[in-house]
Formats: sequence, C-alpha cells, structure tokens
Amino acid sequence: MIRESFIVLPHVGRRTEAKLWAQGLHSWDHFMGAVKVKGLSSARKDAFDWRLQEAKDNLRKGNSSFFSKMPDQWRLYNEFKDEAVYLDIETNGYYSGITVIGLSDGFDTKTFVRGFNLDRSLLIKELSKYKLIITFNGSSFDLPVINRFFDFSPNVPHIDLRFVCQKLGFTGGLKAIEKQFSIKRRPEVNGLSGEDAVYLWEMWKSSGEREYLDRLVWYNEEDILNLKPLADKLIPAMWQKVRYLKNDIALPTASCTAKGSCPVRT
Repeated sequence: MIRESFIVLPHVGRRTEAKLWAQGLHSWDHFMGAVKVKGLSSARKDAFDWRLQEAKDNLRKGNSSFFSKMPDQWRLYNEFKDEAVYLDIETNGYYSGITVIGLSDGFDTKTFVRGFNLDRSLLIKELSKYKLIITFNGSSFDLPVINRFFDFSPNVPHIDLRFVCQKLGFTGGLKAIEKQFSIKRRPEVNGLSGEDAVYLWEMWKSSGEREYLDRLVWYNEEDILNLKPLADKLIPAMWQKVRYLKNDIALPTASCTAKGSCPVRT
C-alpha cells in the first residue's frame, strides 16, 4: 500500500494521487522512473523524486517515525504490522486517572495496572519496542489521556480503527462493530461496557476482592486482542476502496480462541 501511495508527498491529497495513478504511475518507482509527469513542472518533479527516495530509504531502514505526520497512516499497516502494538486504556472516569493500560502484539498481552506496575518509565520502555500503534478511538481518548497523565506522546504512526470503520460504513463503538463481524468476547466480560470498567475498578479499590480486578484486566485484554482481526479485515478493504474504488466489504465469520479473541476468517 504505502509504496503505491503519493500522499507522502507535500501538498498531494487523494485527488492528485488519483490523477497520478490514472497516468499509469502505480508506485514510487514508476513515478521516479518517469521523465515527465503531466501537471508537474520539472522542478516539482525533481523535488518529489527526492522526497520519494527519502521515503524509500526510511522504509528500508524500518524508520516508521518518518511517516508519523502523513495522512491515512493505515496505509503503513502491511509494512509495520509485525512490529505493531494494539493499545487500550481504562480510567476511573472519562478523563480521570488511568487505571489500566493494555498492550498487545496481536497474540500476547502486557497489562499495566495502577498500584502495581503502571509506571511512566516502564510504559515508555515497552512502547519503544514498536513501530506502529493501533487503537480504537485512540486519537480522541487513549493517546491524549496518556499524554495528559504521563507527558508522553509516542513518535510513531498511529492507526485509529474507529475512523477506518466509519469510512467503510461501520458505525458505533468497538463492541457494536465486533458484533457486526461476529467477534465474540470471553464469557466473563461479554456485555460489559466502559462504565462497567469504572465500576469494577471502584469495587476492587473498595473491597480488595481480586475478582473485580481480574475481570477489569480481562475486559481490557479483549479490547486489544480483538483489534488485530478487525485491522486484518478492514485495512485491506480500505485500500480497495481508495485505490480501486471498490466499496463492498463482506462481513466475516470468526472462530474464537480459548482466550476469547476471534481471528477473522472469510
């Protein structure tokens, strides 16, 4: 995807990008190999060649931060999905204190809990292992809240699946969209909401009974584990829509693992 994308160039949006594709310039190499490009002066063509070479060099080096300001960062998914982290936080009120931060590489999870291991330096150290962050509504909630409480903003690309879903016509919260994709949650937390997560934390703090904290952690784990099957289905569909103007996406069926997450199968 990214090697066919021209929105990495300054002042190039989707409309200009589509015009370049229509000229038969289907990749960075095609563009750089062209002597002339319709609509571009030779000086601007040279500047774009330089920029694309810079992008190629950074991609080869695995430097995802180079692309952290580009639009449509979901186009980076194929390049960095094996070094991506799925992130979700819980709080004891919408913008109140953070109670839990869950991280997953798509298979295993790591949980930071207030009063146990929720520490700024540990969080930054863990996040530094990854080259791409994937969330659901993280642009509006998770990342701003982390920045507010830890004064830290990761300098890597971020894919917010909420907006990918919206552009494909899937609306509602994460749980509602999971249902549309037949993705199920483990029984212990099925049907719980963000409000329930606040309640579970309050009950854990007031009673000290570990079952409340366990359910909160399980709830958070389902939030992050279920993002990977969504990303694996939605992002290719988004590329088909943008690149080839295909607007259809088949709803998948899912088979749940023992941990409760459901990798998508078509």
